[in-house]
Amino acid sequence: MKWPQLDFERLYREPSRNGIYKPEAFHGSGFKIVNMGELFAYDFINGQEMNRVRLTEAEIEKNGLLSGDLLFGRRSLVEAGAGKCSLVSSIDEPTTFESSIIRVRLDNKQVNPRFYFYWFKSPLGRGRIRAIVSGTNVKGIRGSDLKRVRVPIPLQEEQDQIARILSNYDNLIENNRRRIQLLELSARLLYKEWFAHLRFPGHEHVKIVKSVPDGWKKKTSFDVMEVLSGGTPKTNVADYWDGEIPFYTPKDSVDTAYVYETEKTLTEYGLKNCNSRLYPKDTIFITARGTVGNLNLAEVPMAMNQSCYALVAKAPLTQYFLYFALVTGIEQLKSRAVGAVFDAVIRDTFKLIPFVVPAETLVRDFTETVSPMLRQIDNLLAQNRKLKQARDLLLPRLMNGEIPV
Repeated sequence: MKWPQLDFERLYREPSRNGIYKPEAFHGSGFKIVNMGELFAYDFINGQEMNRVRLTEAEIEKNGLLSGDLLFGRRSLVEAGAGKCSLVSSIDEPTTFESSIIRVRLDNKQVNPRFYFYWFKSPLGRGRIRAIVSGTNVKGIRGSDLKRVRVPIPLQEEQDQIARILSNYDNLIENNRRRIQLLELSARLLYKEWFAHLRFPGHEHVKIVKSVPDGWKKKTSFDVMEVLSGGTPKTNVADYWDGEIPFYTPKDSVDTAYVYETEKTLTEYGLKNCNSRLYPKDTIFITARGTVGNLNLAEVPMAMNQSCYALVAKAPLTQYFLYFALVTGIEQLKSRAVGAVFDAVIRDTFKLIPFVVPAETLVRDFTETVSPMLRQIDNLLAQNRKLKQARDLLLPRLMNGEIPV
């Protein structure tokens, strides 16, 4: 089925608008502001934590977001960010958007904005966006080109039904994501309760000796774990790249415990010619340069580059205990980093960070308590990958009119 097409601008409720620019002095408090980081990371803007900027009431009224707004990357250092589309699905408080983003507000009495969000995710929609991307070092699109992109105009009932079918997948994915957040939060709070606030099982009967419970040992982070390095094989040898082995770099860090996908992958041949070993599942990666201090657990075996360290717990500690200990103490880790600001981590940094090793039975009890949580997170992440795969297989067929609705 072929739908009639028209210029995207014909569906606008008001002219498209570029985001707001404010100097650094205005940032840090005020209204939420969607940056390219959120746009790139999230298909749906629905109340996530983000940076804030101080604006007048008139500015937020002019540059605020509403549910149903489409956001497009106006310029980006990476090609995938240029023209990337996200949907504002809900707003929990007044929110604006930064100057590298274009806001498109469709006439929702005439069309379904969610349908067009999905259309711009389809191969046809992405192809139309790629055709208007320009720039060499910084890739981008212009609002004047975006409004002339030809888009389909199915009947309203068809738009609603297609959006509903695809939303069912995304709603399940979002529910799983929230469950993952709650599981991680529960594990973090348990760690703090036992080992920061010292309200561990049986704490009433344990004496405090030199500021720590009797039997606990004061060490440094370097003492309790192996700090292992990575490396990058030659980038100009094609046989080293695009294999089956994930290659973790600071760009791949995520805000959940487990990392699964990486931008780049290695072949077995590439791994053999790399200073990184293949690190097993549950290895802790910490970013040491670029975006510094992010922590992830490897969900599958991975190699990593030289801008990260792999951390492996020494007995009696376990990987899960070490991970949550480092998550809880990350601010202290940052304060010990090299330089006036937290701009790098070196091996000696870990020697400066205090670390208290609890009784072995407590480490074991904590690990046994959080292990089911981590396994459930692992399962939910796998479910989400399958849901995304099913949605993405269905998406082009719906958008090409191959499947009647």
